[in-house]
Amino acid sequence: MKGLKKQRRIQIIILAFLALFLTTVFVGIALTDGINFFRSPTQTLEEKPDPDETFRLGGLVKPGSIVNRPGVHFDFVITDGAAEIPVSYIGKDPRPDLFTENTGTIATGNLIDGTFHATTLLAKHDETYMPKEVMDALKEQGVYKAPQ
Repeated sequence: MKGLKKQRRIQIIILAFLALFLTTVFVGIALTDGINFFRSPTQTLEEKPDPDETFRLGGLVKPGSIVNRPGVHFDFVITDGAAEIPVSYIGKDPRPDLFTENTGTIATGNLIDGTFHATTLLAKHDETYMPKEVMDALKEQGVYKAPQ
């Protein structure tokens, strides 16, 4: 009888560790699908990502680069002062009201054949706000100007 109890305890402990391991694996798989890394245009051109890698690209909207296309789609260029990447917005939402030239933005999507295909777009929410990642990238390039 004692041997049977000991054997059951060992089985329960093994099952608990197996369940914990499987839970950890499934959570890890779920998180890798949801993590989008931030890159500046310079970083993106230095280390070209795979076309199927989704990431966030941030910088300033280059003046004179916004080109409207049919529907809610449009094209523009993101720059950090040292490098530029053309962006084609192919999302479902219209352009944000605060999305203007020479303002900070972050786009999420994929780099395919030198053009960033953005599916979501974040624009500043007031005149002085700039995403921290964009501000840091602009400071690295020496083109950041503090708001007045």
